[in-house]
Amino acid sequence: MSPDKMIRMANQIATFFKTQPGEDAPAKIAAHISDFWEPRMREQLRAYAEAGGAGLDDTVVKALPLV
Repeated sequence: MSPDKMIRMANQIATFFKTQPGEDAPAKIAAHISDFWEPRMREQLRAYAEAGGAGLDDTVVKALPLV
């Protein structure tokens, strides 16, 4: 998947869960990514974040250790 598409998808998930009540957005983002993204997509997201993660929402970055 292109990095731009991956960033857009991850940030859309973050935007949704940040609007939900409670302060567990990273856990909800991690659960969504674990449930709906295939392993290759999750690994690509992790690698991208480890390489600097330009453009990723901070909440996505906080969620990655939970994925």
